Amino acid sequence: MPIAQSKLTAQSQISVPAEIRRKLGVGPGSVLEWDEKNDEVIVRRAGRYSSADMHEALFPDGGPKRKAPASTKEGIRKHIRRKHARR
Repeated sequence: MPIAQSKLTAQSQISVPAEIRRKLGVGPGSVLEWDEKNDEVIVRRAGRYSSADMHEALFPDGGPKRKAPASTKEGIRKHIRRKHARR
């Protein structure tokens, strides 16, 4: 059963029902994003992403490869040396 319904106007506009506006925390001037996933359309307030959404966008093939702790420490050392090098 749907939470609420909207009707499309002749100008292809819709009104977001009050219950949905309250849940999304939107008002006049707010931007909504429309996304399609499988056979569903998802509407969300712009700028609201879960960490899983960001991870999927940044790493579509999974996560980055892990580096050995020694190479990470060496990278930090090089960065600090460059940052604090006398000119």
